[in-house]
Amino acid sequence: MSRVGKKPVTVPSGVTASVEGQTVKVKGPKGQLQFVVHDDVDVKLENGEVTVKPRYETNRARALYGTARAQVANLVEGVTKGFEKKLEITGVGYRATLQGKNLQLALGYSHDVVYTIPEGIAITVPKPTEINIVGIDSQVVGQVAAEIRSYRPPEPYKGKGVRYANEFIFRKEGKKK
Repeated sequence: MSRVGKKPVTVPSGVTASVEGQTVKVKGPKGQLQFVVHDDVDVKLENGEVTVKPRYETNRARALYGTARAQVANLVEGVTKGFEKKLEITGVGYRATLQGKNLQLALGYSHDVVYTIPEGIAITVPKPTEINIVGIDSQVVGQVAAEIRSYRPPEPYKGKGVRYANEFIFRKEGKKK
């Protein structure tokens, strides 16, 4: 059994949660999110807490209910605090600029990479080598950060590229003479 799944998700004041069938809807000060839970998982809202339990005693249901509980907890955290990912750009001439709804990245290619910012995501560039991604849906924030990082992932020899702010790059030694 999942230790994460056993804990109920408390709904703080200022946040309203509702369960309609397999859909969990959460509305808070930062916005509104919803998540459709798998059919093998049972979700209930009682006394300001969302509880998640496996509907059947199958391996699949036991595997899914901890994930479903974590998703519901992310919904509640997203509408109250929001999520943020920070990226750092390392390399000579590598930089990022905002142009309206687009993020323009100079990453050493013959052309600039233009990334269109999706709805519900706010990107700021405090320095040309830093990118902050903020949003209420943790899955979308993580996906946007991963897509931007994928344009030039950090390489192990010089460490050039786009990396997460807390990411450690294992450096390799160059070839020897």
